[in-house]
Amino acid sequence: MSLFNDSLKNITLKHLAVFIVVIYAVLYLLSVFTGITVTNWFYVIVIAYFIFMLRGNFQSFKIEIGNVFSRIGMKYILLVVFLNIFFSYGMLYLAGAIIDQFPFLDFLVAFSLPSMSLINHFPAVWGFIATVVISPISEELIFRGVFLNRLRLYVPTVFAVFISSLLFGALHGFGSMISAVVFAVCMAILYIKTENIFVPMLAHFLNNFFAEIIKLADVNNLLFSNNLVIGIVSILAVISAIILFISIVKELNKIK
Repeated sequence: MSLFNDSLKNITLKHLAVFIVVIYAVLYLLSVFTGITVTNWFYVIVIAYFIFMLRGNFQSFKIEIGNVFSRIGMKYILLVVFLNIFFSYGMLYLAGAIIDQFPFLDFLVAFSLPSMSLINHFPAVWGFIATVVISPISEELIFRGVFLNRLRLYVPTVFAVFISSLLFGALHGFGSMISAVVFAVCMAILYIKTENIFVPMLAHFLNNFFAEIIKLADVNNLLFSNNLVIGIVSILAVISAIILFISIVKELNKIK
């Protein structure tokens, strides 16, 4: 057990929740009164909060970074990432089909809680950085580093995994909610297996990076307009869902 991970586990849910509410309220009010969208910097301030709270653990921080692959291999991390990416596209297709069949549910597409939509306001380059770098760091520290660790003190670990994952999924839009929950469960498992927050952080970074690259590369929107591509990705999504389900059940059965 590292000093860095011990310090991370000592951050209380109450302390973090109060900080998040106060900071978001202040940023929101500043945006309202100044007309400048300063709420963009919410996640950056959250990272600054963790840097302050974990100060004095620089040496342990470097050791944790160096030990990212000591308990788990890069191939395993990449497998988790790509399975989740294919599964997420399958969920997007399913969500689109549901909206087509039930148009009155269209309002769900635009619904998401404000905290997860902040990165959408950044200019393109900064939006990419926010999605690929800032978001994975802040979200892993919040949901796995604090929420999961603190919940484990009060409920069985498996319950803590699902509760923290449901909270993570609730902050995503209609088409991404289920895949976000599954992804969060996978990140929680990676963290529990390694006791190193930088492992799920790396996986989250790679997931967002590849997802953004795919989105940028798909200039003709083939993923959502070409039937052949949709068919292939759908098959991969079903295979990914099966593998993920079997693997998650297997890993959760190992958790005490």
